[in-house]
Amino acid sequence: MTEEQSSHSPAPREIRVASVPAGHVYVRHCSAHEPDVVRRLRDPRPLGAPSTSQRWWPPVMLDPDWVRAHHDEFDVFHLHFGFDAQSPAQLSALADALRRHGKPLVYTVHDLRNPHQSDPAAHDAALDVIVPAAEHLVTLTPGAARSIRSRWNRTATVLPHPHVVELPRLSRPRSIRDRFRVGVHAKSLRANMAVLPVVRVLADTVAELRAAELQVNIHKEVADPASGAHDPKLLRALEELADAGRLTLTVHDYFDDQQLWDYLASLDLSVLPYRFGTHSGWLEACHDLGTAVAAPDCGFYAEQRPCLTYGHSQQGGLDEESLRDAVLTAYEERPAPRATTTHRTRERAELAAAHRALYASALQ
Repeated sequence: MTEEQSSHSPAPREIRVASVPAGHVYVRHCSAHEPDVVRRLRDPRPLGAPSTSQRWWPPVMLDPDWVRAHHDEFDVFHLHFGFDAQSPAQLSALADALRRHGKPLVYTVHDLRNPHQSDPAAHDAALDVIVPAAEHLVTLTPGAARSIRSRWNRTATVLPHPHVVELPRLSRPRSIRDRFRVGVHAKSLRANMAVLPVVRVLADTVAELRAAELQVNIHKEVADPASGAHDPKLLRALEELADAGRLTLTVHDYFDDQQLWDYLASLDLSVLPYRFGTHSGWLEACHDLGTAVAAPDCGFYAEQRPCLTYGHSQQGGLDEESLRDAVLTAYEERPAPRATTTHRTRERAELAAAHRALYASALQ
């Protein structure tokens, strides 16, 4: 092609994407750093949310009426999270509205099992609507793709999770400490967590190690009788372990991003006390910061990033010996592998290009 021909080549067509949500860190970091032909719509403000709020839930875009009113403002509809409260009928109505207006549906299967729901039936029913309706499927690991193929006879494109921690923080050196710190963050007690059995094994294991300590964090909601997360029995058991000097217990409000990065970077090992699940953004943040992770074998965590694995599932319970082995391995093999800014930058560019190609394919 001559220079004259190149100068008259048409500019790539802009692709407008209605992402649900757009503001989540995963979605933001699947976009290119540089200006791109892909433009994601901003999340509409949910009813009742203040004008200054960054809250995207419950997603307004899931309403078929929103699709009917705004279908000329986007080309592709990309669903990620936020449909927990939608019934199969509502999701079918959404898919019908998108089909009626010629808008392809792309769905990234982050969760084959919803970590917030103890009964898998509702999420299974939602997936039975969304997965067959989607023009293209994406997931994060080969294991999840195999499960999708087995359950729905659909092929999912496997694309890795992008970095979670912002790149300037990712490149900051870790502090040098003379103690080995193991952490469990119980958050607000998601349905997939079995905290106390894991903490008891960790307390016994850490007590055998020189210059080692166990820290357990939990949100204030667990101590609030008015909260749905209230669990005085668990809190009392953790307080007894703390009083006996077997762990440090920290009860606090939700961390903002910077507080969370500081917390994770203060750990040598973060243990995920999950009984079920699929993938983990927490694991990705630990990889960004150089904190080892001990993840259960019930999902596809070990396919995401380098991590230690222990036996823990809803069906099989906790394999105490494998959890003990994971702690000892982290203790002996530290420091943990850490993402580099170079790799995460290149990976993000590749993810942006892969999404751009996927959207273009859906529009053909």
